[in-house]
Amino acid sequence: METPDGPWAWGVLVAALITNGLTLGFPSCIGVFYKDLQNTFQVSNSEISWFPSIITAVLHAGGPLCSIIVERFGCRAAVMAGGLLCGIGMVISSFSQTIVHLYLSAGIIGGLGLCFSFQAAITVLGYYFIKRRTLANSLASTGASIGMALWPIASQHLLETMGWRGSFMIFGGVLLNCCVCGAIMRPVKAPPPAPIKDGANGVAKGVEELEHDLLLRHRRYQIYTIGVSGMVMGFVLPLFYLVPYATSNGIDESTAALLLSLIGFINIFTRPVSGLVSQQRIFSGKLIYLFSGAVILNGLCNLICASSASFPVLIVYCVLYGISMSVIGSLLFQVLMDIVGMKRFPGAFGLFTIMESVTILLGPPLAGR
Repeated sequence: METPDGPWAWGVLVAALITNGLTLGFPSCIGVFYKDLQNTFQVSNSEISWFPSIITAVLHAGGPLCSIIVERFGCRAAVMAGGLLCGIGMVISSFSQTIVHLYLSAGIIGGLGLCFSFQAAITVLGYYFIKRRTLANSLASTGASIGMALWPIASQHLLETMGWRGSFMIFGGVLLNCCVCGAIMRPVKAPPPAPIKDGANGVAKGVEELEHDLLLRHRRYQIYTIGVSGMVMGFVLPLFYLVPYATSNGIDESTAALLLSLIGFINIFTRPVSGLVSQQRIFSGKLIYLFSGAVILNGLCNLICASSASFPVLIVYCVLYGISMSVIGSLLFQVLMDIVGMKRFPGAFGLFTIMESVTILLGPPLAGR
């Protein structure tokens, strides 16, 4: 058993960073395979867009099941089980003969594995870090940025040399490394139980209360969850459609893949900076405003992408999108922790991701049509 804020916490932070890169960064490479998958299965834009939609939605929708596993077996077991599932799912998907097979193997099995590893790795940081929790979350979220930068480049290389089937099989082996990261996440000594204060009504309550009460009675949680659920319908679309959008306007595939990597590299540097900035005293208790400002910028910058598809314009778009995405990614879960408290974070996280998954599931197919 480890103690919070101890030396082992930094090893766990590195493991969480790598896990984020493997799991949350993975969907960014799907756009590279878009045309090849469409040609293999002879399906429409709308049909092929269900694949990234399902894998991303399951990554979020599996939150309640992940919360149950974390509560019963701990974060360590959840991360390792997730690594095993997503590895198996991607290997099976390399043998898919129809698009439905791909939905089931990579989409559901692989997506569920990504969910377990990613969400348990986020949760364990809340137990390991108390004094530097915001910084830890920001640094860990940098892993997703590194993944976003490297997955598209690696995917383009593998696609050219091995095709999408060979690439998916290699991905299965790479994602098994989540099991290694999970093994590092030893259990943490829990502080003695004490009553917690519900942010909705200011009444002290015991540690037991059903999580769905948050959605029914906790006003700040309601507003935040509904707002973020609306945001993510469009938030993930550039990761799936930027490469096809660029190639359809005369940009070659390798150059288009670099646009996704540019977003990832920008995230690598700006996420830690946003984490450090958010720890300043001026933002104490006001992180929600910093987060909201980033959401507004992220939404408005899509007008740049819609105005022109020339390569210089797309670079400007990627820079602005990457900066706003960095702030959103580094603060998304920290704001949720601030709203509900660490005691209720696992359950609140599960409900939060269920709400997100509905709009994530609908976004890409609607855009495909």
